Amino acid sequence: MKLASLKAGGRDGTLLVVSRDLDRAVAVPRIARTLQAALDDWPTIAPRLASAAALLEQGPVEGEFAFDPCAVAAPLPRAYHWVDGSAYVNHVELVRKARGAEMPESFWHDPLVYQGGSDDFLGPCDDVPVPSEEFGIDMEAETAVITDDVPMGCTAAEAAGHIKLLMLVNDVSLRNLIPGELAKGFGFYQGKPSTAFSPVAVTPDELGDAWRDGMIHLPLRTFLNGELFGQPDCGVDMTFNFPQLIAHATKTRRLGAGTIVGSGTVSNYDRSKGASCIAEKRMLETIDSGKPGTPFMSFGDRVRIEMRGRDGKSIFGAIDQVIVQAIVQAAVRARV
Repeated sequence: MKLASLKAGGRDGTLLVVSRDLDRAVAVPRIARTLQAALDDWPTIAPRLASAAALLEQGPVEGEFAFDPCAVAAPLPRAYHWVDGSAYVNHVELVRKARGAEMPESFWHDPLVYQGGSDDFLGPCDDVPVPSEEFGIDMEAETAVITDDVPMGCTAAEAAGHIKLLMLVNDVSLRNLIPGELAKGFGFYQGKPSTAFSPVAVTPDELGDAWRDGMIHLPLRTFLNGELFGQPDCGVDMTFNFPQLIAHATKTRRLGAGTIVGSGTVSNYDRSKGASCIAEKRMLETIDSGKPGTPFMSFGDRVRIEMRGRDGKSIFGAIDQVIVQAIVQAAVRARV
């Protein structure tokens, strides 16, 4: 089944069941008001949502309407926990090689993850507001999973059963702010603004045999201003699959229902597949010619991220966003 969150209905949206062709949708408040509410009681709620999805596939249902991806928020408009990995170590290796640094051997068996802000996600068609082009605006096309409650010390084998939904991600990065932040030795913050997600989250069975071994075996296509930027295969060169990322995240903590775990930038060794972020293309240009040639994004640029099945149909719908200048509101202190 495919699920979305209509922007109307409060800060956490209104849960929708969406048809497989992404043409029609119906709100299901009698089953669960929000996606988070459904995840909180997934064993009970999921079968009822699946029944609603089956009815929608059979024909018109009462209350259905045309599905508009621009009318929805992220499937989880805000989440209790958003942890993003760097599962494609090839990408990390390129970053370090471009600046002449060796990659530690531990990166091949100890995943890199960071905990991102999850209180202000962007919808799939929302503009990406950034205060300045000087910050080095970049997209990062990724995949992600949503879990139910995961216990501390969960093994990779056990973690597979906790994956309930899949999504696409645009993990916006401000590349010129990141080096200074990392140099402080305390991780990302300003360099990682609000993250965007696909119009719908889907259950793994929607992908058929393209979902196996804890990863998606399909290309993820990124377009910049209408031109294909890259289409690496998500199931190729993924050093750590999603169950392994979840097991890593639960070494010292539990994950609450509704936790989102990202793959990190999808990257293949086959350079003919292009890239999922501008930084990677700039790295390759630096390695080849000594300097980058591709600029980061500017205001007015449009990025589109989408995955199609083997039948050519869109699975998650598209993330389709325009970069805009943010209006920064300074706090005004009242004078007495």
